[in-house]
Amino acid sequence: MTDRSDSTALDLPLPALRSQTLGLVLLRRMVAHGLQDARATMLALDAAGPGFRRLLVLTRALVVDLARSSQRKIRLAPCCAAGMTRDEGLLMAMVGGGGLDVHGALTDDARCRTALTTAHALGEELEAVALRNGWRR
Repeated sequence: MTDRSDSTALDLPLPALRSQTLGLVLLRRMVAHGLQDARATMLALDAAGPGFRRLLVLTRALVVDLARSSQRKIRLAPCCAAGMTRDEGLLMAMVGGGGLDVHGALTDDARCRTALTTAHALGEELEAVALRNGWRR
C-alpha cells in the first residue's frame, strides 16, 4: 500500500492568486531544470521588473533549504500542470504564511526552521510583486 504523500496525482487546483501561481511555477522550474533556469529568470524579470533578483534569490534559497532539510521526497508536478500535488499545496501554504505544522507535514522535520523563514520571505516578496503590478487575482 502506498502512502498518500507519495502520490503525484494533481489532487488540488492551482492557487487562486496570480502571485502564488507565479511562485509555484518558479519553484517547479527551478526544481526540474536547475537553479539557473533561464525561463524562471525571464518569468521573474517580467513580473518583478528591476527587482527580479530578490525574487529569484528567495526562490533559489527555498529550493536549497527544502532539499537540505527535508527528510522525505517532495513531489512536484511539471511546470505546465493544471493542478497541484498535495506536497505543492503544503508548499504554497507555507509560502502563504503557514506555521511549523505545515513545515513538519511537508518535510517530516519540524525542528529545522530554515525553510520556513525562507518560505515566508518569498511569500512577502510575491505579495509585494502583486501589489506593484496591481494584481487582484
